[in-house]
Amino acid sequence: MKAFDRIREFFGRAIRPAAGAEDEWLLEWLGIPGTPKKALGEVTYFTCLKMLSETLGKMPVKFYQRTERGIEEAGANAAYGLLRTRPNPQMTPTTFWGTVENNRNHYGNAYVWIQREFSRRKYGGDLEVKNLWVMPSSDTSVIVDDKGVFGAAGDIYYWYTDRYSGESHIFPSGDVMHFKTSTSFDGLTGAPVREILKATIEGGLESQRFMNNLYTGGLTARAALQYTGDLSPKLERKLVARLEEYANGANNAGKFIPIPIGMKLEPLNIKLTDSQFFELKKYSALQIAGAFGIKPNQINDYEKSSYANSEMQNISFYIDTELYILKQYEEEMDYKLLDPQEREEQKYWKFNENVILRTDAKSQAAILTGYVQNGIYTPNEARSFMNRPRMEGGDCLICNGNYIKVADIGKGQGEGGSEGGEDLKITKERQEWPV
Repeated sequence: MKAFDRIREFFGRAIRPAAGAEDEWLLEWLGIPGTPKKALGEVTYFTCLKMLSETLGKMPVKFYQRTERGIEEAGANAAYGLLRTRPNPQMTPTTFWGTVENNRNHYGNAYVWIQREFSRRKYGGDLEVKNLWVMPSSDTSVIVDDKGVFGAAGDIYYWYTDRYSGESHIFPSGDVMHFKTSTSFDGLTGAPVREILKATIEGGLESQRFMNNLYTGGLTARAALQYTGDLSPKLERKLVARLEEYANGANNAGKFIPIPIGMKLEPLNIKLTDSQFFELKKYSALQIAGAFGIKPNQINDYEKSSYANSEMQNISFYIDTELYILKQYEEEMDYKLLDPQEREEQKYWKFNENVILRTDAKSQAAILTGYVQNGIYTPNEARSFMNRPRMEGGDCLICNGNYIKVADIGKGQGEGGSEGGEDLKITKERQEWPV
């Protein structure tokens, strides 16, 4: 009987796993994973995971509030203190978000338990966020409570088994932040990219294994040994092992191979160019990268890239790939990490995407100068962006005083074209204003 069936029987068939969770859990329990565990050995797959996790990890989380004056930084709460300094005693914010993103991409889902404690500092002695713990996706299952065993019918719960202590815990949906991939067919769980691209990733692993064997053999192709007579399988294996001892390996490259009298060694040349090995390998790499939303230049494919368009590819990566991911993270954090009062005050979380959109120093200086001169940034805001200290008198907006509204053009001028009706003329001789 399946493990999940036993749980159903105990609760009167009131609990069912979310779609896909039962099969994946059972396969892992039996030691039959759907995708080889060596998937991380495929270099393109690993590069994509690394790129996405490091991108999220390098973006700090900001806490804002919409007010009558516009958007301003909100006062720090307990959750913001954790996200800014240390989500839990074992992880820095960079490690925390990188781990979450790796779980989300590799397993299709990432789970973070929100540990809360009673706080007297909050009005009414409400609960306050104490720690944020990453629950490994391989140890967590999504449970749908159809019959309302734990609460209302249809509620979502998360069943987590600690791999170290062996203890199991069930958390309500409000205590777990759940981040999914974009591929979800029921809205409850996400599908991992490695399952969707299983055949492509396995092909990449086989090609890498082929290259490894080729290097191990000293880049020598297969060979056919011709001889007259017949040998027993035992003697054949002994003869082959003897020849491989002289032929295989980088140390034997360029050396002579002793062949017994009456035998002939015929190399079977299989050229990688004839089989378009590298073209197929490159095509598979682009397929894997495309499934993750990674641009070719980010997997070191610069065939159609240049210095001029690399910046545009970074912007495209943010818009096409990261924007969806960040929006999902922010929405889940707004709902799970803010109490109703804070949501009513229109407070919200936002990742600072500017860290991945920074340009070279010359372009950055031109952009900040334009913002300051046109009254968008104050000088101190621009200095803060460059990690420089604030200066006295730098909190006022400045702009060019010659700018006027289009509707005000011509106002306050007399018939002569100047204020008071007097003509302003320049003498031809001295080229100066008359007194």
